[in-house]
Amino acid sequence: MRRVRYDSPGGPLFMEKADIPEPGPGQLLVRCAAIGVTLPVVRKVREAPEPIPLGGEVAGEVVAIGAEVTRFRAGDRVTGLCFGHGYADYAVLDEAMASPVPEGATEVDAVALVRSGLVALGALSAARPEPGESVLVTAAASGVGHLAVQLARARGAGRVVGAVSDSAKAEFVRSLGADDCVRYGDDGWGEPVDCVLDAVGGELLTPALAALAPHGRLVAYSSGGGTIRAYDLLVGAKAVIGFQMALIARGRPELYERWRRELWRLFAEGSVRPVAHAEFALEEAARAHAAIETRSNLGKVVLRP
Repeated sequence: MRRVRYDSPGGPLFMEKADIPEPGPGQLLVRCAAIGVTLPVVRKVREAPEPIPLGGEVAGEVVAIGAEVTRFRAGDRVTGLCFGHGYADYAVLDEAMASPVPEGATEVDAVALVRSGLVALGALSAARPEPGESVLVTAAASGVGHLAVQLARARGAGRVVGAVSDSAKAEFVRSLGADDCVRYGDDGWGEPVDCVLDAVGGELLTPALAALAPHGRLVAYSSGGGTIRAYDLLVGAKAVIGFQMALIARGRPELYERWRRELWRLFAEGSVRPVAHAEFALEEAARAHAAIETRSNLGKVVLRP
């Protein structure tokens, strides 16, 4: 089979031939039809001290199962998170990380919705918004952000604001249901909000925190880091909450599954529509990473073997 990897920090990415892996106990072997490209993986390629397997979101058809698998069989369409090599023609998924793809959804729908949607829904849930409260989403045009905007609206937010790097993305964000859209460089982000879902971090944490109303909550789920002064929390009785999807997936599988069911329900109702910004061939993985790094994407970036 074909597989994308790299040999040194920063790349370059290259294609190689590899043996088709064997599923172990509790694992599925999936013929990949769509592979999601995420900012955390792009950052790890650039920043990790040692090369890592290019894992992440995959969707496709089960072609073999390992011992102890009970929920799936060969021929099923699934999506899920691959912790090994996912930029490949075939990938191995742990059964616990796999979810069936329902009728009416494509593999691209699935890879754009499930993992990114779980992060968006988890971050929104961590903010604990009351009905009618306002929500601001940074990176609102991204793979996670464009779903967070829709989920905030679907869950009863009174006002939804998108924050983006470029005003050219504003029309796209408003088409998702946002009431307003602001640019990172604007002097202030308008009327204060009750919740901020921040996917950017770094220097953006300061204006994101300033955008909160008193008693507001900021949920940080970015891999970009950043520092917040305690005083900036004290003066407005504000809170910052960290969220990581991997902790939910590994430690609270029942909640993970409940969120998956909610995402598919909202998809079936038409309340949430995943958008694939661009589809790249597997051998074009470097171009897909560039689309993420330059933040030019509107929605999800997908590789197609």
